[in-house]
Amino acid sequence: MRTKRVLITLLIGAASIAVAEVKLPAVISEGMVLQQGQSVPIWGWADPGEKITVNFDGQHKEVNAAPDGSWQIELTPLKASAQPAEMTVKGSNTLKVRDVLVGEVWFCSGQSNMEWPMSRITNAEEEIKKADNPLIRHFKAPRRYTPTPEKDIDASWTTTAPATIAGNSAVAYMFGRRLHQALDNVPIGLINSSWGGTRIEPWTPTCGFRGIPELSDILRRVENATPESEMHRKLLNKYIADLNNWIAVSKKLNSQGKPITPAPAFPRELVFESGTKGAHQQPTVLYNGMMAGIVPYAVKGAIWYQGESNRGDGMLYLAKTRALVEGWRKEWKLPDMPYYLVQLAPYKYGGDEDLLPEMWEAQATIPKKIPHTGYTVINDISTLDNIHPPNKQDVGARLANQALNRTYGIKEIEWSGPIYRNYAIEKDRIRINFDFAKGLKTRDGKAPDWFEICGADGRFVKAHAKIAGESVLISSPGIKNPTAFRFAWHQLAEPNLVNHLGLPTGAFRGGEKIKIDGAKQLKELSGFRPIYEIDLPASPELGGGAPAYKLDNSAEVGQFTRMAYLLQLQNSTGIQYVMTAMDTFTKDVRKLTIPHLATKTLLQSKVSNLTVRSNVKGVPELTDDNGGCIEFGSMNYATPCSQNLPGGNNKSYDFDDTLAETGGYGCMQVHSWKTRNTLFAINNFNSGPVDIGIGNNTGNEHPDYTFMRNGEKYDIRRLTIYVR
Repeated sequence: MRTKRVLITLLIGAASIAVAEVKLPAVISEGMVLQQGQSVPIWGWADPGEKITVNFDGQHKEVNAAPDGSWQIELTPLKASAQPAEMTVKGSNTLKVRDVLVGEVWFCSGQSNMEWPMSRITNAEEEIKKADNPLIRHFKAPRRYTPTPEKDIDASWTTTAPATIAGNSAVAYMFGRRLHQALDNVPIGLINSSWGGTRIEPWTPTCGFRGIPELSDILRRVENATPESEMHRKLLNKYIADLNNWIAVSKKLNSQGKPITPAPAFPRELVFESGTKGAHQQPTVLYNGMMAGIVPYAVKGAIWYQGESNRGDGMLYLAKTRALVEGWRKEWKLPDMPYYLVQLAPYKYGGDEDLLPEMWEAQATIPKKIPHTGYTVINDISTLDNIHPPNKQDVGARLANQALNRTYGIKEIEWSGPIYRNYAIEKDRIRINFDFAKGLKTRDGKAPDWFEICGADGRFVKAHAKIAGESVLISSPGIKNPTAFRFAWHQLAEPNLVNHLGLPTGAFRGGEKIKIDGAKQLKELSGFRPIYEIDLPASPELGGGAPAYKLDNSAEVGQFTRMAYLLQLQNSTGIQYVMTAMDTFTKDVRKLTIPHLATKTLLQSKVSNLTVRSNVKGVPELTDDNGGCIEFGSMNYATPCSQNLPGGNNKSYDFDDTLAETGGYGCMQVHSWKTRNTLFAINNFNSGPVDIGIGNNTGNEHPDYTFMRNGEKYDIRRLTIYVR
């Protein structure tokens, strides 16, 4: 018995003197590169109150661990050194961090084009063989998403060598290699935290979303799922109260032998999903899992190659980038941290060809709206059939040259291609002026391409362009009073305009805002009289009643032989229009209107002498063509073809459907069956939300917009009906 008591006493004594070993995060480890010229945080964990000392490069720092065991010191600014040194961290135990260099450290993030490895680039074998540079170090975060910020990351520093470089980020390495060469072989640290296919929102910390009204819904989602937030506690307390009430009621009902209702469902908004497809795309979760354990490691700046998964955001991407950049700067406590992003390369995405130019516009706006940021244009080194252009050498070098000029102040290193500055209308032409336009020329010696110009009708046409000093003059024979212009406004645009460096020009647009009724000036409408006009509501809820036309001159029409429809759609990105004129298919002017339910309209026929004008890509320009048809039905319609028009599809709604005499969906459609194009379609106007569109729909399998319910996409939906 005495032996047992002694053993217990010894165990208790051992436990009382045991302490937690001092621990460092993975990013502070052998082979690391510390940032020169600024304060360098060193942090870790130990027992609460434990005294920690850090020694490096002649500096001696002391701190006591906080009540939660965390500790942090800051080394005063260091000078660059390629001589490996040792850092000592001492508490209850001693850690020695060997092979430490001091130089320049950059954070590298984004999706697959940033993640793209050296093994899959142009001249990969040759590049890997010569990648023998122990002064360039890499730290690659593994893929991981978490609902709350992680304190550490399971990774280590590696030295650049042929045996280790193949799987590392090519853009990051090429960026670092150029910095290393231009900064007198200073050591370079590259922290790579990237994941293919990811959106921008998961990389953004919670604080970044605050104060940006456009992103309030994202902030709400994050705070709902954050246990520390007031919103989370309020929702959880309500759920607990509801659950307790259910338990009390259920106990009473059960004691009475009565049935009970199911328990209230746990609110899904209180947690981030885990283990499901796309769970890593939730806001903040990649910052939490792949970045929080790195911050506040001292860095000079960040490079970013992402956006493919946010294509379609348009100018909202600017707000999301502001959240990302400002969030990173707050977490790193570096208010002026440089941030350089890469333009998305032209690529055959399919679908709406304007989505990529709208993303380019947002990307190009970032340096104008967010201080200490930059944009690298790469539309000359794209691969239209490959979303991952293998030429990562030029991408990294261009990023580095901008950093060398703007961050490191080496002004003799030029970095930019021509950047649009402003314009001036000179009678029937437009002069477009550029910055960084020294030696303005074309890459192939031909006239500048991918310029478009438009007049008051908003219809963009190819422009004749010529270089005049550091400007470009554009015009078109058919436009006497130009109002607007755009450049490289297509997802496949690889324009040839460059400066003396051979660097390219990015997409842009400018000019006066096109007026919604500009298309009324089309010469093809000469001699026509407007008889009806309506601004269609997005969700009419008419119940089959007559729509309210703001113009109705039908009582004064008389006889007519020709008729025309002009549909104009406007939203924040511009105006679309289509004008279709044809020989009349009825003598009753009332049948030219929207075939609402009360009309019991069933009009389906070919039309003669069809003339079409539109500014929407893909809509054919026709003149007196006999390949048109209409489908005007006040009720439902079905997919089987009824007119036996060539190319009609029995499985999807298109230019040859079957009009029904029941239901109330409704359609008003004009088609070019010969070219298999929907010219315009307005459907579901009896109850809404309305389907509407110009040109073949690419949003689902139905070219005539059936089931799109997209009316709210447009601020104005104006239909004007003419006769002659």
